[in-house]
Amino acid sequence: MKASPASPSARFVAFALVGIVLPAGILAVLGYHSLRQWEVSADLLFREQAREMAAMAAEKVEALLRRTEDEILARLQGMVLAARSSPAALQEFQARTPLIRHLYLLDAQRRVLFSSPSAQEAPDILATLRAELAPDTWTPGGRRRFLIGEHVVLGAFLKTGSGRLVCAAFAQDPEVLRREILAKSLGTLEGPTVPAVLDRRGRSVYVRGPVERDAPIVTAPFGKEFPEWRVALYQPPGASPQAAVRRQTTLFTVAFGLLFLVIAAGLGATYRLVRRETEMARLKADFVANVSHDLKTPLALIRMFGETLEMGRVPDETTRQEYYRIITRESERLSRLINNVLDFSRIEGGARQYQIAPTEIEPLIREVLDAFAYVLGQRGFTVHVAVAPALPPVPLDPDAFSQALGNLVDNAIKYSGEGRTLRVEAGLQEGGMAVAVADDGIGIPPEEHGRIFEKFYRVGRSETQGRRGSGVGLALVRHIAEAHGGRVTVESRPGAGSRFTLWFPVPAAAETQA
Repeated sequence: MKASPASPSARFVAFALVGIVLPAGILAVLGYHSLRQWEVSADLLFREQAREMAAMAAEKVEALLRRTEDEILARLQGMVLAARSSPAALQEFQARTPLIRHLYLLDAQRRVLFSSPSAQEAPDILATLRAELAPDTWTPGGRRRFLIGEHVVLGAFLKTGSGRLVCAAFAQDPEVLRREILAKSLGTLEGPTVPAVLDRRGRSVYVRGPVERDAPIVTAPFGKEFPEWRVALYQPPGASPQAAVRRQTTLFTVAFGLLFLVIAAGLGATYRLVRRETEMARLKADFVANVSHDLKTPLALIRMFGETLEMGRVPDETTRQEYYRIITRESERLSRLINNVLDFSRIEGGARQYQIAPTEIEPLIREVLDAFAYVLGQRGFTVHVAVAPALPPVPLDPDAFSQALGNLVDNAIKYSGEGRTLRVEAGLQEGGMAVAVADDGIGIPPEEHGRIFEKFYRVGRSETQGRRGSGVGLALVRHIAEAHGGRVTVESRPGAGSRFTLWFPVPAAAETQA
C-alpha cells in the first residue's frame, strides 16, 4: 500500500523541529556550559590576582614602614654620636616623632639609660627587652623586632661617639601607625576589594571601609616588620566573579528566552500562514471543481435541448416553447455563474466598479424572481413577495443589486432541503432599505455565520456536501453591500431555515417623502 505524502503542515513542523528548535536547544546547552566554565575560570583568575594584590599591599606597607624607621634611627644615631642623648633631648625627640609611643635606651649591660614616661603603661616591654637582648647579639647597625603583647617594638644597636654600643628601642603608636603607614599604603589600592590589616588574633588593626557584609577572599602575611600580622582582602556583595557571571547568565537567559519567544512567535505565524495557504489552495481547487461542475450542468442541458430542437424531434409548439425557455433559463444561469467568477476576479484585483444611481427596488426584485421562475416552479417552491408600497428610490447599482439578490435566491433554492418556501421582503427599517430573502431550508450553525461570507468557504456539514457551489457567492454579496455603504446580515440555525438581509442606506429626504 502506497503511503500518502506528508501534509505541508507536518513537513513544516518537522522542519521547525530539526532546523530551528534543535539548533536553538544545542546553542542554549553550549552557552550554559560555556558560562559555567567561564565562572570557574574567572573565580580562579580573580583569586590569583587577589593573592598577588595582597602580597603587593604587604610589601608596600613594609617598604613605607622601613623608610620611616630608617629616618627615625638615622636621627637617633646622630644624637647618640653627638652625645646629645640626654633625657630631655630624647623626650623632645619623642615628642617630635609621632610614630614613637614608648622610647628606651639601654647600654651593653642592659641597664636603662632612658625610658620615656609613657613606658610605665607597658612595663612588660622593658622586661622583655632586657631578657631578650643578650650581649652576644649586639652588632653595630643590627636590628631586632619584637611583638610584645599588642605592641610592635623595634630595637637597633647604635654606636656612640666613644665607640660603645647602646640599644635604642621604641614601640609604635597604633593610631599613628594606622594613619601614617597603613592608610597611606592601602588607601590608594585600586579595585573593588576592601583591604584590611589583621593582628595575630584576627582583629582588625586597619580597614579601608566597612566589611560587615563583605566576604574575605585571601590573606597575605607580612614579613618581619609585622610578625604574625596579615593583609586581608574583602569582597563586597555583588563584586565577585560569580556574581558577574550570574548577571551574564541571567542576561543570556533573558536574551535567549526572548529569542526563543521570537522564534516561537515566528514559527507560530509561519505555521498559521502555511496552514492558511494550504487551506486556500484546497479551497481554490474545490472552487475550480465546483465551477467546472456548475458550468457543465447548464451547458449539458442547453446542448441536449438544442440538439433535440435541431433534429426536429419536438412534435408540438407547446413543447418547443418549453424547451426554448429551458435553454434561456440555463443560459441565464450560466451567465450568472460566469458573472460571479468575473466579478470576483475584478474584486480581487481591485478593478470592480459600480454605477450607483437612484433606483426603484421593486422592479429589480421582480426581474430577479422572474429569472428564477422556471427553476422555482420545477422544484415546487411557493414564493411569497412582500414589498412595502411607495418605497423611495435607493442609490445603488442595479446590476450589482440584481447579482447580490440572485445569489441569495440561488442559495435559498440550493439549500432548501425539504422546505419549499421562499420569501422575499423589502421595506424601510432602521433608517435604511432592507431586502430580505428567507427560506425554510437546512439552516446554518451559529458558529458558521461569520465565516460563510469568506471567499471559497463552504459550511462543512454532510447536508451541504452534495450541493455544488463556487464558494464566492456570499463573498460577492457582502462586497456589493459594503460597496454601497450597507451590510448583509444572516439569521439562521440548523433545521429552521435562513434569512439573509441586505441593508442599503437611504437619503434622509427620500425617506421623509416615503
